[in-house]
Amino acid sequence: MTAADFERHRRELHIHCYRMLASFDEAEDAVQETFLRAFRNLEKFDGGVHFRAWLYKIATNTCLDIVRRNSRQVPIMESYAEVPWLQPYPDVLLDQVAPAEDEPDAVAVDRETIELMFVAAMQALPPRQRAAFIARDVLDWSAKETAALLDTSVAAANSALQRARLTMQQHLSRERTEWSKADLSEEERDLLAQFIDAHERLDAEAAVALSAKDIRITMPPVPARFDGIDTIAPLLERAFGPDRDGDWKLVPTLANRMPTAASYLRRPGDTVFRAFKLDVLWVQQGLIAEITTFGSGLFGHFGLPETL
Repeated sequence: MTAADFERHRRELHIHCYRMLASFDEAEDAVQETFLRAFRNLEKFDGGVHFRAWLYKIATNTCLDIVRRNSRQVPIMESYAEVPWLQPYPDVLLDQVAPAEDEPDAVAVDRETIELMFVAAMQALPPRQRAAFIARDVLDWSAKETAALLDTSVAAANSALQRARLTMQQHLSRERTEWSKADLSEEERDLLAQFIDAHERLDAEAAVALSAKDIRITMPPVPARFDGIDTIAPLLERAFGPDRDGDWKLVPTLANRMPTAASYLRRPGDTVFRAFKLDVLWVQQGLIAEITTFGSGLFGHFGLPETL
């Protein structure tokens, strides 16, 4: 095995670890640790199993160790505020994983299995249930393959899967059949454009008009949560008023197959707009139902500059 044999699986392993951990940065660490463990144990790989499956097993065990070490499980998930380690995933990197003639097992990352809601809900699963659920319902592995992944029996793997499915149903607000597997709709693209326009014009009234009455805003890792248009409107008015922090420039992008605005702030006295935040939008019935705000730490991974 050469370094190239490992590298060709890096992105899909990173996405797998991201689903397990809900953290982009921790997923990167997990992939690095996976490769280290694989190199150290390469002599144990006898070719009896597919190399890709072997790497997935090591990656899964690495993630399980991280989850146990950090006690990363959410007892009750009412919003993203309960998942402070949640980070967005840049679509520009998701698009690097696609089926290829020489890699028939690799699959394109569909929207259903990478949306923030789906990834966050998985954090409510115990570690081994989470791994079983991802293997069966995301990667579409067989019960036998899943059992081998977890070093357990088929019966035990199936039992973990059934418990995981029940928990996921309790934590998702939508049936899985309602989840979109397509690219952004025209409606979502239009709302993102209007969101950007309202913020650049500092138009609080226009921003409110785009929002559902029960809109929710969360800002992981900050535990704060804002519910309802009556709560959001005064915040927008202050943010866009004469005592605001500065002026805004926004750039459209995509995170987790969701419409996203990258915001740059030019503070009074400054000459440039500097990277400030990412707003990931969840659109329902023609309005913005939820905004998840993240810091600027991942701008580089989105291919975004630090200043405008």
